[in-house]
Amino acid sequence: MAKFRIAVRKFSPFESTLQKLWDAFCLKNNIEIDVEMIPMELHDLYEETITKKGLKKGKWDIAHINTDWIFDAANEKAVLDLTSFISQNPPQNYPDGWHKSLLHLQQIKNGTFGLPFHDGPECLIFRKDLFENPTEKENFKKQFGYELFPPKTWEQFTQISTFFNRPESNLYGCVFANYPDGHNMVFDFCLQLWTRGGSLLDNNNQININHNQAVEALDYYRTIVSNADAVHPGSKNFGSVEAGMAFAEGQAAMAINWFGFASMCEVIDESKVKGKVDITELPFNADCKTASLNVYWLYTIGTGSKNQQLAYDFLRFATTAESDKLLTTEGGIGCRKSTWNDAEINKTIPYYHKLEMLHENALTLPQTPIWPKVTEFIDQMVLKAIETEIPSRILLEITQHNIEKLIQNV
Repeated sequence: MAKFRIAVRKFSPFESTLQKLWDAFCLKNNIEIDVEMIPMELHDLYEETITKKGLKKGKWDIAHINTDWIFDAANEKAVLDLTSFISQNPPQNYPDGWHKSLLHLQQIKNGTFGLPFHDGPECLIFRKDLFENPTEKENFKKQFGYELFPPKTWEQFTQISTFFNRPESNLYGCVFANYPDGHNMVFDFCLQLWTRGGSLLDNNNQININHNQAVEALDYYRTIVSNADAVHPGSKNFGSVEAGMAFAEGQAAMAINWFGFASMCEVIDESKVKGKVDITELPFNADCKTASLNVYWLYTIGTGSKNQQLAYDFLRFATTAESDKLLTTEGGIGCRKSTWNDAEINKTIPYYHKLEMLHENALTLPQTPIWPKVTEFIDQMVLKAIETEIPSRILLEITQHNIEKLIQNV
């Protein structure tokens, strides 16, 4: 047979896990098949698998597809409906082995278009060694008049970021991922919106971001990320991986990022903050509540694959409790409840069991074929907010106008 090909989200824990799983799978089944695993950045992965129809044309047998894209991928008939495979030979303890929030985004028009691979909602990651330090606590209370704890409000988030910002020690108050890749700043905007009681959708279930809470969200976000007295100067060029690495290297007191970048601090060799990290819920405005964002990665099979049975057999193997735990020990985030509650994992990563709490407050992005295009509009809007003086209200009006034009042309 021709080489078996897997399109991989570029991230060293994903790459090492997949290679180990493939080797173990071949050994267990006594097969020798050449595999080619190509790691790609987000934009390239979407382009290769969906835009250029790589999954549909059989260029890729398996691909990592995130839940932002799965509706689009299913609509384009790029990814295989796994229903018949699952009914004949379900993955281990399916579906009960997973939290319900990790099973519904890939359910489209009565089909199941992927299996959970990597999880970890957005959260506030912080240096507990700094927050628990008696001298820091005393100095903070003198300066701000209240006890130093992880921030409950966005105002506190700004104050604490300013307090811990010490460029001379290569320590910054917080770190963001502001590289415009259609993801990080879009997610940050959504989190700012939701924690102010806002929504992406109006009463008619249409995307609408032209309202007061969105103005407040964009106003705060553009101010905080541009605050040189609070934020890591590399944030402008960081994607989520680079921001996560900066935090792991001890360069920030706080980060708003995926849970996976907190757990990474405990398992990677480059980490300088092992045992010094904790996570909690995101800050929120008075009379509102916290929120998280649930975007997760799936294993999918290409509709054009000539090796669909082999691909599914591998997916079953790659999603067992043992494989899920391996992903976690490599630095990714397992999706199974068994991994979340595993005593060994929680010994290494003491906050791992908190994943369930994050999922209880996790919201999802709209499932519509136009969402990938909408993310481009929002991404550009946030970038303009950071780089120009154009008022937030005007930027939101322009973006909403572009979204409505897009809806009309579908």
